[in-house]
Amino acid sequence: MRRDEMLRKVRERAANGAPWDIAIIGGGATGMGVAVDAAARGFDVVLVEAHDFGKGTSSRSTKLVHGGVRYLEQGNIPLVMSALKERGLLRQNAPHLVHDLAFVVPNYSWWEAPFYGIGLKLYDLLAGKYGFGPSRLLSREETLAQLPALEPEELRGGVVYFDGQFDDARLLIHLAMTAADHGATLVNYCPATKLLRDGEGYVNGLTAHDEETAEDLPIPARIVVNATGVFTDEVRRMADAQAEPLMVTSQGIHLVFDRSFLKGDTALMVPRTSDGRVLFVIPWHGHAVAGTTDTPVDAPSLEPKALDEEIEFILETAGRYLSRPPTRADVLAVYIGLRPLVKSNGEGKTSALSRDHVIHVDTSGLLTITGGKWTTYRHMAEDCVDHAITLGRLRDEECTTRNLRIHGYVEASTEDANGEGPLAVYGADAAEIRVLETDRPELAARLHPDLPYIEAEVIWAARAEMARSVEDVLARRTRALFLNARAAVAMAEPVSRLLAAELGRDEVWAAEQVAAFHELAKQYMV
Repeated sequence: MRRDEMLRKVRERAANGAPWDIAIIGGGATGMGVAVDAAARGFDVVLVEAHDFGKGTSSRSTKLVHGGVRYLEQGNIPLVMSALKERGLLRQNAPHLVHDLAFVVPNYSWWEAPFYGIGLKLYDLLAGKYGFGPSRLLSREETLAQLPALEPEELRGGVVYFDGQFDDARLLIHLAMTAADHGATLVNYCPATKLLRDGEGYVNGLTAHDEETAEDLPIPARIVVNATGVFTDEVRRMADAQAEPLMVTSQGIHLVFDRSFLKGDTALMVPRTSDGRVLFVIPWHGHAVAGTTDTPVDAPSLEPKALDEEIEFILETAGRYLSRPPTRADVLAVYIGLRPLVKSNGEGKTSALSRDHVIHVDTSGLLTITGGKWTTYRHMAEDCVDHAITLGRLRDEECTTRNLRIHGYVEASTEDANGEGPLAVYGADAAEIRVLETDRPELAARLHPDLPYIEAEVIWAARAEMARSVEDVLARRTRALFLNARAAVAMAEPVSRLLAAELGRDEVWAAEQVAAFHELAKQYMV
């Protein structure tokens, strides 16, 4: 993906006045899923993103591809079944980014083993042919063998079940590359500033502002899709200033620790916390991630802040189950994601709101898709494009994404089939990064001793993945900022130097990038 080529295509369309079939606002999981689906059906697709791809919620998840054990308890069987099917399809289509993970629910009371054992057998049953493996009861000794870091006092045993894990931002970038492979045009740092209308007042395109060139780009389209997550209502108000809000927002935080706090390759699942949620402590990229919370927020923001009480809640809850309780001093990074939840009458808690997606058509003809969850992004996109075909009077084309391989697909990574090798998340593209190392051996140097990332990954991010800033590289092309914020700060200067050379920027730009990243990283530290 080359940004200059993408912009050239947008300019050419604007010059000849030919409308795109589908224009998408929003470059997160939902918007990118729509782009992949529509482009794979053969439609002319353009997507604009105000910031970087995945800057918001889509890079800040719990890193799980799952049906949702908690939704099973709520009785939302259709959502669980749909998500379990989509989980299976994701592992099928992106094995370089999605893999199985064993979860243990520890039992400290006599009733927990039969209660959770039966519930997780139902979870297995609902997965059907898309199952990742059968759940089973564990003895006390087997539980400690699976989770050596578990608090042993009063432990009776456990239940093990299987779900999926992924790297959210890396999957998003590979979805963008998949869309581009099928002819879609995607531009980051290019916010939609205005909706265009025909003579009858219906939306028939948008104007986007390229932040790098300061150009205003007209983008005529047969249908415009609003896929902006927590910012959904802001875009809807561009079409109708009086639009009733659809969304409620809540935030969830995650704390990242050294892997020694978890040990082994099994995740811990606490099925009921004091606030009625579940808590996970999962192994991820050589670290341990603990989360999450569910705190209502008044308004969405690009960089939400963790509340002290959220941090203490996770430390206290995790500490009850781990033999070595973590403290604030042990936190290597904290990251916060905002959930786009669809309003529901009568629900007082955001944790009780449905994670189903909603498709809404405004009187202006603006097509909005919102809600949902990462795991079901493909199904959401299929539903959205089906609606877009009807509303935009596009030719009928069948969805092809159930068996569409995601860019980088490789059945057994030469790095590590379990996704733990240093370049495994690149899938087939890992070979291209190795070529960069061969051509310039100095690019094999690590950017920091505490993290596996090398200089060649910065070059690849700039040349092939549309990384435009130090933050893009350290937060979403690599995951340095999410794994170890202080290490990421130390990496900012060499990354800025490499990026400046690739993008043709000067030393002043590089220095500004380092300063901006240092300021941003403060929010990822406790």
